[in-house]
Amino acid sequence: MRRECLSCGTGKFLGLLMIFGLACLMLTHTNKAHSVSDGLAKGIGANEEHKEVTDVGIRFKKLFRRAPRLPPRLSPDEKIIHRNFTGKLNEPNVEEQWKARQQNVKDAFTHAWSGYKKFAMGYDELMPVSRLGVDGLGGLGATVVDALDTAMIMGLDEVVSEAGSWIESHLLDRIRQKGQVNLFETTIRVLGGLLSAYHLSGGDQGMTLAQKGPKPTIYLDIAKNLADRLLSAFTSSPTAIPFSDVVLRDSSAHSAPDGLSSTSEVSTLQLEFNYLSAISGDPKYSTEGMKVLAHLKTLPKTEGLVPIYIRYFYSLQSCHHS
Repeated sequence: MRRECLSCGTGKFLGLLMIFGLACLMLTHTNKAHSVSDGLAKGIGANEEHKEVTDVGIRFKKLFRRAPRLPPRLSPDEKIIHRNFTGKLNEPNVEEQWKARQQNVKDAFTHAWSGYKKFAMGYDELMPVSRLGVDGLGGLGATVVDALDTAMIMGLDEVVSEAGSWIESHLLDRIRQKGQVNLFETTIRVLGGLLSAYHLSGGDQGMTLAQKGPKPTIYLDIAKNLADRLLSAFTSSPTAIPFSDVVLRDSSAHSAPDGLSSTSEVSTLQLEFNYLSAISGDPKYSTEGMKVLAHLKTLPKTEGLVPIYIRYFYSLQSCHHS
């Protein structure tokens, strides 16, 4: 009896499937016939016929497509804030909310800076639990330089004065005396911080956001000294891909033990080096940086993408996929 029921159910299913298939064939055949007759009448030909049949198939597939997910809906309060932010609604209490949030961000930054200044001034980083300073980025006072442009944007003149004075008094000596640093981290934090401070303090007709601190030329001179040493990562490499580590005191460089460099690191240094060439008038920084991008264009790609790691020596077999 079970076998008979199962056989009956299977038969019904196959019968329904056959009816459904025949209906689809009839629908396709009908549209095809209309397409051919219309094509002959209008002189469109076989291409138009193929298009009509394809359109039927697309419409048929749409019947089984899932409905798109709707975006999350905002609450009434969130809608008011959003409208005010986009300039479509202006309510005094909403504007006060934004100002309060802005002040909270500034207070958080000031709190973080005060803790760093008290326990780790001149170190790269502060360990907040042990309250100890550590030099995990080469000992150039990365937090001081990295925080300076943020303080300028926030209008925190006291912090700008403290950070700028430290940079003017200590950073150049650190650069001349320190040993190994990572090319990427030093570029984005220290070199980038110096160039941002130069621009935001009015250098090269930039934005004059800082009323305190040294003159813009101080930041530029230190940035050039640092960049000249970092260039050894490019000039020491046998190819356009720079070495990952630089010894600042003797302007030497070497690769990582495995010979690999991060593609995202070597292909984002161009921002700082191009800007330094623009404001200093010396093209050597931009020239070395742009060689990297020219080299990347020659590498084999998978769906338009290069690997996330690349070896410094030139070889089509040297790309390391990960």
